Amino acid sequence: MTHLDHSSPDSARTIHSRGHPIRWWPCILILLAEVVGLAWIWRFSDTSRQEQNIRTTVTSAVIFALWLVWLLFFSRARWRVRFEVFGAIVGALLLAGALVRIRGVTGDLLPVLEWRWQPAKKASLPLNQPVVPEGPSPTLADNARQTGADYPQFLGPQRNATVNGLILARDWKAEPPKQLWQQPIGAAWSGFSIVANQAITQEQRGERELVVCYDLLSGRLLWSHEDDARYHTTIAGEGPRATPTIAGNRVYTLGATGILNCLALETGQPVWSKDIIRDNQARTNDWGMSGSPLIADDLVIVNPGGPANRSLVAYDKENGHFVWGGGNDAAGYSSPCLVTLADVPQIVIFNASAIAAHDPKSGKVLWDYPWPKGHPHVAVPIVLPNDRLLVSSAYGTGSELIHVVKDSEGKFTASRVWKSIRLKAKFANVVFRDGYLYGLDDGTMVCLDATDGTLKWKEGRYGHGQVILVSNLLLVMAESGDVILLEPLPQENRELTRFPGLRGKTWNPPALAGQYLIVRNDQQAACYILPTAKK
Repeated sequence: MTHLDHSSPDSARTIHSRGHPIRWWPCILILLAEVVGLAWIWRFSDTSRQEQNIRTTVTSAVIFALWLVWLLFFSRARWRVRFEVFGAIVGALLLAGALVRIRGVTGDLLPVLEWRWQPAKKASLPLNQPVVPEGPSPTLADNARQTGADYPQFLGPQRNATVNGLILARDWKAEPPKQLWQQPIGAAWSGFSIVANQAITQEQRGERELVVCYDLLSGRLLWSHEDDARYHTTIAGEGPRATPTIAGNRVYTLGATGILNCLALETGQPVWSKDIIRDNQARTNDWGMSGSPLIADDLVIVNPGGPANRSLVAYDKENGHFVWGGGNDAAGYSSPCLVTLADVPQIVIFNASAIAAHDPKSGKVLWDYPWPKGHPHVAVPIVLPNDRLLVSSAYGTGSELIHVVKDSEGKFTASRVWKSIRLKAKFANVVFRDGYLYGLDDGTMVCLDATDGTLKWKEGRYGHGQVILVSNLLLVMAESGDVILLEPLPQENRELTRFPGLRGKTWNPPALAGQYLIVRNDQQAACYILPTAKK
């Protein structure tokens, strides 16, 4: 009996069928197709990063499937080798599925993975008592006398992501922000609203949707209100989206499934509640209801997106009685804002297929401007001088500057001044300063000339975070959880300083009440005192 000499060239034949060498050329063509496809997606296609990631995933899946077909049916390898390789691949995939799970996606639609043995959030999340720094801490009342420190609603006092009258120090290494507290928090993409020492947000804890009030300086729980409601998808995440609105001695909140609450500010006791989805024959958005309530005079205004003149609706803020409805467009993910254009107060809302303006007294649609559908509309339109409105959305759409005019007969028209693909706001709202626009274009900071939309610069990858214009500086809450201070200049992106505010994916808008900055994501919240410039 002779034995096979494994050192001889003939030993290579053991990996393929007898008499037929492995057919490599289809495998090489498949790999070349992948290289060409990925090069086209990332180098030559003019689309958003989200779409590029989706196309990359689809392309890779198709290439992998073709490779398996080649291995099993066209490679000419010995059947034992084919089945062993195929079994190893299936085993690796099953093992990966047993070890990790998807906890959501990033702003670029990449999966966020975690180990399966990591504990999920419990229905009764423990609220740890934070460590208060030694020595006397400044009180909010003292700070408010200097700066007018309330941050009572989504995007701040004027709902435009702008805070005036506060001059921040430019070097946080020389004078670091002081952490007052940091602790776990229930899942949500809501932000905080702050009045006096009360900081209020929304959270999900198990099957209960909560409105929670914390003490600003200590993080201590003051009160909470609960509803039987839960919104959750793997991609969109869990919990409410909208930020509370504080007006007088009341708090107004909108949950992810459409529960509109009016609560007592001091105690959290319910005053009245409405289901705006049921009341207005609307449907819950795919990513949850996200419009933060707007208070205009004696009305609370929300956008259920219902038919039959119930796209935007107003309730009496004292008793919850229905007052008016207007428009027929489905709801987007933006929030209503009260602005003045062509010398006329109006409520502007970014809907599913258009930007619309409503009469604050009657709800009548004054004008609308169509916008590409098929993707979420999130960023709040902002008013620029001379009756202009800047609108922006992501997924390859970009920005447009709209001019609103009222003729002698009282008819409004909205027309385009310019359009640019250079600023595609996904989550973060755009800010305006000294004739220039600053915002995150698919996660990268850009500056546009507001006159004609030309790009001045694009630099600084901060992900899909949030921004606040603080007097002459730009405060950026990066998707990574870092807090960054920029000097907004048309010549360059000048990053001044930064510090790690949180850990993990952070989409929530920050809140800045005087020197007090509260940041949060779907797992934790923290409060910092930011140093101010020396006079």
